[in-house]
Order: sequence, then structure tokens, then C-alpha cells
Amino acid sequence: MSLIEDLNWRHAVKAYDPAKKVSQEDLNKILEAARLAPTSSGLQPFRIIVVENQELKNKMVKGALNPEVMRDSSHVLVFAAWDSYSNEKIDKVYDYTTDERDLPRGRFGSYTDKIKELYGAQTPEQHFAHTARQTYIALGLAMAQAAELKVDSTPAEGFSNEVVDEILGLKELDLKSVSLLYLGYRDQDNDWMASMKKVRIPMEEFIIKK
Repeated sequence: MSLIEDLNWRHAVKAYDPAKKVSQEDLNKILEAARLAPTSSGLQPFRIIVVENQELKNKMVKGALNPEVMRDSSHVLVFAAWDSYSNEKIDKVYDYTTDERDLPRGRFGSYTDKIKELYGAQTPEQHFAHTARQTYIALGLAMAQAAELKVDSTPAEGFSNEVVDEILGLKELDLKSVSLLYLGYRDQDNDWMASMKKVRIPMEEFIIKK
């Protein structure tokens, strides 16, 4: 199937079959698609926490708009962004990059000096607004890869960030949750979206040509 066909197949599943689990092989492919996502300055300023443990999922449902979806999904992917930029974080990424490319550390010093100055003039709130936006590119690629594998998915912002951050200990990792991606397989009888036609704004209205 083509990517367009895969995207037409997928929808935001509203009921999962708790007895069906995503294989480790398919999960790894979905995570790899997210890891390969482009990010600003190549900093990858976020992490993905994979939650399969049922006890943790049951705790995380507090404050969720669709608690049954979270509870019954096979896995919950938590996209969590850096709470702020720092010189140390930037240097760590670029030191790793130069090491992997067999280049001397500091090879990109003129560039990293510029972004350090840029972020140094901003507030932590501005930092998080920027790092959080980076996660959505990875979220989209993860959903696309899941669709290719015929793994159902549901992106979600309707949850309590405070609850998720506390349960997963994200503050200690200098991270804040941004969005979730539920993975699994639809419960055909209870997923009311499954039989509905996929509807999007017509192309001639969606695309504005100048």
C-alpha cells in the first residue's frame, strides 16, 4: 500500500482490544520512525517514554479525557520535551555528533555559539514552547509508520500533564509531557469511529495557491 492509502486507512481509534498487543518488532519500527524525525538544529530536544505496564497505565488515566482508550491500549508513547535549553545539553548533542562522524569536537562551534546565544536570551517558557513543537513532527511520523504496519493509533493531548509527569518522574529528567500516542488494535464492535467515513476538508479549500 502507498502512504496515502495507509493514511486513509487509519483513524483515531476510540476503543482498543486489550487482549491484542503490538509486537516488539512493530513497536521498534514505530519508535525508529520517531527517532529519525527532523528537529531544529538536530538537537532532538525530547524523549519518548514507552509505557506498557498496566499498573502505570491505570494510574495515568486520572485526568484523561478517554481513560478507557489509555487503559486498553497495548502501549502508551509519551512524547516529553526538554523543559529548557542549556549549553550543556547542546554540547552533549554536538559532541556525540562529531564523535559519530569522526570529526574533532568543536567542529561546529561557530554554529553552536550562535544557538547558545539565541536560547540564552530566552526564558525557560520560550524554550519549552519550542522544544514541545519539535515533538509533533515525530508524533506524525510515528503515526504514519504505525499505519503502514496496520497498527492502530490515537494521538492525545487530553490528559493531565501533571499526573503523567509525576508518575513517570519526568521532572527529574528535565522533561515535561507534551502529547501521548496510544497504540494497539481496534475493538471493532466498540470503536464507533471504525465504520465512519473518513472526512477531511476538500483539497480545493485546504490548499491556497498564490
